Amino acid sequence: MPQVIRSIEINAPPAAVWQWLATQQALRRWISPNLTIDLRVGGSYRFVGPDDQTWISGNVLELEPEKSLILSWLEEGSGWVNPARFVITLVPTATGTHVTLIHDGFEGIGRSDWAETVQDYERGADIHRIPRSPGRSCERWICRAIATLCSGFWPTLRVGLSSICLRNAVP
Repeated sequence: MPQVIRSIEINAPPAAVWQWLATQQALRRWISPNLTIDLRVGGSYRFVGPDDQTWISGNVLELEPEKSLILSWLEEGSGWVNPARFVITLVPTATGTHVTLIHDGFEGIGRSDWAETVQDYERGADIHRIPRSPGRSCERWICRAIATLCSGFWPTLRVGLSSICLRNAVP
C-alpha cells in the first residue's frame, strides 16, 4: 500500500506535542484556520486546502489522546470516490516524542491516476524543512518541529505556523 510518511523526533513529552499538534485549536492553527471539526470518533471535519480551492473533508476514525489521531481524507471535487487516510502518531522516546504523519489509502480513492496523487503528496512532503535552532524554548521548538514535519503536506504551512509561533510570542 503506497504511503507518504514523514516523521521527526521532538525533544518534548507527548502531552506537550499533542497540545501543539492534535487538539482542536492546534489543528486549526496548522491545518487551516477555517477548519471545522468535531474532534471525537465519528465526528466530521472540513476545511479549504492551501490552494484556497480544494475542500478536504472526512471523519475522525480513531482518537487516542497523546498517542494517535486518524482521519478519513477526501479531496472534494477532485474525483475521489472514497477517502484516503491521514494518520498522526506520537510515540514516547527516551528523549521526547517520535511524531509520524502518514497519508495512505490512495489506491482506494477511485481514480485511475491515484499513483500521480501519491507523487503529488510526496513532492509536497519534501518542499520545506525548518532546521532546529539551538537555544529555543521547548514550546517554540515543538512549534517549529511540527512546522517542519507538516509543511510538506501543506506547502503554505511553514509560513503560517512560523508566524503563529511569533504572534503568540512563544519565546
